[in-house]
Amino acid sequence: MADFTTAARPYAKAVFEVARESGKFDDWSNRLAVLGAIVGHPEMEERLEAPNLTQEDAAKLVETVASDVVNDNDSRNFIKLLAENNRMKLLGDISGLFEELRSEAEGEIEAHVVSAFELTDEQSETMAQALSKKLDRKVRIVSSVDNSLIGGAIIRAGDLVIDGSVKGRLEKMTTAVGT
Repeated sequence: MADFTTAARPYAKAVFEVARESGKFDDWSNRLAVLGAIVGHPEMEERLEAPNLTQEDAAKLVETVASDVVNDNDSRNFIKLLAENNRMKLLGDISGLFEELRSEAEGEIEAHVVSAFELTDEQSETMAQALSKKLDRKVRIVSSVDNSLIGGAIIRAGDLVIDGSVKGRLEKMTTAVGT
């Protein structure tokens, strides 16, 4: 995974610069998300890995399937570049890195909250406001549920990790008592 992220980063930065210069962040966000989903589909992965498929054919295949979002020269050139460098499978990682760059440029951060129970809208809003004050950025909450936490939540926003779960506290207590 780290190798893919490293390989995807220059492409994400290049697309980010194109999007920033043209003022089309939303277009590129959508385009990259669709392209990432297309090349990540098992049937498409199989077709793109066919030994007799040329780089040009791979680019044409993706362009054809994604014709609704690959509708300008920048998009077509980007697809061709990825195909020429055998990097088509990085589109999902490129999309994720692009979103991180965009959020940073727009003064936003995504906070991933894993809680023992599903968060209410009010809890999400309260958490977003508190994190916004702490991080001095607009915070977007993405939540998921993990019943093994017993109670509480684990919050990850950039480099910040807050483990407020009952499971985490029990593990800390066990470690402290064991020493």
